[in-house]
Amino acid sequence: MNINNTSPTSIREIEPGCSLNGTVKVPGDKSISHRSLLFGAISEGETTIEGLLPAEDPISTAKCLRSMGVKISPIKKGEIIRVQGVGLDGLKEPDKILDCGNSGTTMRLLLGLLVGRQKRHFILTGDSSLRKRPMKRIISPLTMMGATLHGRSNGEFAPLSVVGTQLHGAVIGTPVASAQIKSAILLAGLTAEGKTTVIEPANSRDHTERMLKAFGANIKVSGEMGRHITVESGSNLIGTTIIVPGDISSAAFWLIAGALIPESDIKIENVGLNPTRTGILEVAQQMGIKYKIENKKEIAGEPVGDINVVHSRHLKPFNLDNEIMPRLIDEVPILIVAACFCEGTTRITGASELRVKETDRLKVMTTQLTKMGANIEENPDGVIIKGIEKLNGAGVDSETDHRVAMSLAIASLLAKGKSTITRSDAADVSYPEFWNDLTRLKS
Repeated sequence: MNINNTSPTSIREIEPGCSLNGTVKVPGDKSISHRSLLFGAISEGETTIEGLLPAEDPISTAKCLRSMGVKISPIKKGEIIRVQGVGLDGLKEPDKILDCGNSGTTMRLLLGLLVGRQKRHFILTGDSSLRKRPMKRIISPLTMMGATLHGRSNGEFAPLSVVGTQLHGAVIGTPVASAQIKSAILLAGLTAEGKTTVIEPANSRDHTERMLKAFGANIKVSGEMGRHITVESGSNLIGTTIIVPGDISSAAFWLIAGALIPESDIKIENVGLNPTRTGILEVAQQMGIKYKIENKKEIAGEPVGDINVVHSRHLKPFNLDNEIMPRLIDEVPILIVAACFCEGTTRITGASELRVKETDRLKVMTTQLTKMGANIEENPDGVIIKGIEKLNGAGVDSETDHRVAMSLAIASLLAKGKSTITRSDAADVSYPEFWNDLTRLKS
């Protein structure tokens, strides 16, 4: 296999015909990295973060926080990051617009963080992709708490203006299970009068609840399957130590690659195994992927372990729906690739959220894999994939989406003939070392 980067146009050539063998340590969990920076900023005292993802999205979060007076040490690979907290009410009004880059998590969680900062004005924007992503789903529940927010198209799109005001607690039912919506509401609830409760239709990622508890917030989880989350204002957050586990969304690329590529044997170390994130492992079991989890432990309230995966023959098709989608939403692109090699028809539904990510991932994955000969039918909330024996090498494009870029890389390794991936550097958003790790694992 050859992987050639023909920069500066960021077109990589990939030839199949290899196995992947060895050990890989994926970058720190992106969701936990964002939250550790944000919660550390509004705590009292110092927070130290080990294993923070040194990629574009968390760096955008750090830049925004620095603009509001928070001291954060330089974010470099392998170094402990130190955040000097300013307390719940210590964020300063910035003298410039807060640029969230391409990070929807940065923008949406900052909205929840800033709406209660009384008599302070904030303006948030991002790159061209982020300015097209829906924000009213965050603005509407925050408005129910008394927030003052404005944006383009009646608050649907950035740039967004926030005028901090005194908030009041509320009971808010979210229309979809979204960790970003839930987290924004809970962050607003930290400075609101009284209690704030979020009720979800299904369980979304619970990193916010776990981490807020570790920082000392008065937070309770109750109700059927823990879908009622209540935070009460009045408690100060206290700086702590966070160890960020490896991102299971990044591990998913190696899990699928190891299962699909003949003679592969990959060990993925120190992967976060939070139950609200392990839908990918449930699907792997359905498919008949040969994997095992070793060295299980708990670090800073998060379960962690190593995943060993080997080549698995005769994989079974699978079905995804609304129930499991919140636990594997980011893994759908690579699962679409996997479905191309399953012996039968895979149906993915309940995935309309993918249309408002960095790209319309349902459309982009359908378009790009069809170029390679995949049999995919796109539907409003998902796709139907009929498994085939081989993909063909082709010229494909990430369309600037990091998860699409990495998914197409794995597809290209399994194709017949050489492929080229345009805008392959999109992978840097969540996995800066992806291409280096891929080269190292090849035999």
